[in-house]
Amino acid sequence: MRHEVQAAWKGKMKFDTEVNGHHFFMDHGSENGENSGPRPKPLMLAALAGCTGMDVISIMQKMRQEIEYFNVVVEGDTEAEHPNAYFKMHIIYEFRGKDLEMEKIEKAISLSMERYCGVSAVYRKAGIEMTHEVRMV
Repeated sequence: MRHEVQAAWKGKMKFDTEVNGHHFFMDHGSENGENSGPRPKPLMLAALAGCTGMDVISIMQKMRQEIEYFNVVVEGDTEAEHPNAYFKMHIIYEFRGKDLEMEKIEKAISLSMERYCGVSAVYRKAGIEMTHEVRMV
């Protein structure tokens, strides 16, 4: 399967991007940009958060866990020199719910990270270290 994304230049550092029929702008906040959209590199963190988040919530619902609140935070550490690539990402899964079982939470996360989440698979192949933690809020 092949996916395609287009990014049409709109002047300065602004690009109009379409993903799955949804338009958004990517831009830069420097003097060359207008800060009208997110920077491209942090979108890598958002992609990971969305991918694993969708997996985990789906698996937890199939396990009949009563989730009241779920949030995914992804922190990324970059190298000091250009191209300032990510070398480490840390995922924080935040849960609140009735009688949530830690064993099932860890199982859902493991399945996401090792089997289902294509974004984490690409990042692992690129050599990005990935860690996670669970917080009950």
